[in-house]
Amino acid sequence: MDLGLTGRRAVITGASKGIGLGCALALAREGCDVALAARSADVLARAAREVQEAAPGTAVTTHAVDLSTAEGRQTLLAETGCGGSGTGLADIWVNNAGAIPAGDIVTVDDATWRDAWDLKVFGYIDLCRAVLPLMTARGSGVIVNVIGVASLRPQPNYIAGGVGNSGLVAMTAALGSRSLRDGVRVVAVNPGLIITDRMGDMLRRQAIDELGDESRWEELIPADPAPGTVEQVADVVAFLASDRASHVCGTSVTIDGGASAR
Repeated sequence: MDLGLTGRRAVITGASKGIGLGCALALAREGCDVALAARSADVLARAAREVQEAAPGTAVTTHAVDLSTAEGRQTLLAETGCGGSGTGLADIWVNNAGAIPAGDIVTVDDATWRDAWDLKVFGYIDLCRAVLPLMTARGSGVIVNVIGVASLRPQPNYIAGGVGNSGLVAMTAALGSRSLRDGVRVVAVNPGLIITDRMGDMLRRQAIDELGDESRWEELIPADPAPGTVEQVADVVAFLASDRASHVCGTSVTIDGGASAR
């Protein structure tokens, strides 16, 4: 299926690895020029080389910014042409940066909670606040928020993530409920357990709590359903960003092999 994305410009946050890099690769292979944002310039450079090798001829830019700060967000907006009047505004904006740590309401201290939300929750909110009006004024654009399945089934041992993700799903629904009348779509995906470095980190913490031994984390990898792949998430993001999904707006697509429906 040709998604018709050739020549469009996409900005992907948290794009140096994992799902963010997967989204960059998927969009570049569909013909998009991509702007990759993350904290580490070195890791971004490696990601950019991977994208260019996978999609020769694609224009790739990198933006080493700390998106947990207002200054970092403003820098990214300016560097990608999304600041001020929005000259050079991207056609697709993928919010993906952020990894909220596990823990219950007692063990997640105030600083950890706030730091995590500054990056993911307030990061997504502020970037939507900046980009959506510019897309509205132009009359076109797609925002895709990569959130997480904890929004659907909040658990006490992932309290900051469940609450934060639920808020982002609500924001997506609220913005997308009216945005299509202005030619703009706001959608989200909720990945479940996906094979990334972060999956290992999360299961190691879970292994300490449940098994008393971090090294046994692989015992906690489920078999039914097995973890998904980055590519399975990225392909859905690319589809949602395309005109093939032109009537999909204000909704969140769950990608977890049916686990949250049980």
